[in-house]
Amino acid sequence: MAKKTACPISRNEFRAAAKPVPVTIAGTPLTAGVKEFSTGSLGWYLNGKTTIEVGGKTVTVQIGMNLTIVGSKELPK
Repeated sequence: MAKKTACPISRNEFRAAAKPVPVTIAGTPLTAGVKEFSTGSLGWYLNGKTTIEVGGKTVTVQIGMNLTIVGSKELPK
């Protein structure tokens, strides 16, 4: 069985220092906000919409993105 990855920071360190993460999708600048997920994991979350050109036509896309710190779910609450 593979060894689990240990999270290098504590929940308190994350809460004190984590900042929103800038993300660009199809040329549109967006921001993923700091999040403590209901699962107990720590990370960032982005939800929104933007447009992308496909074959000369513009389509609207919905964005749902999680950036999860590996091993953070196992941190003490």
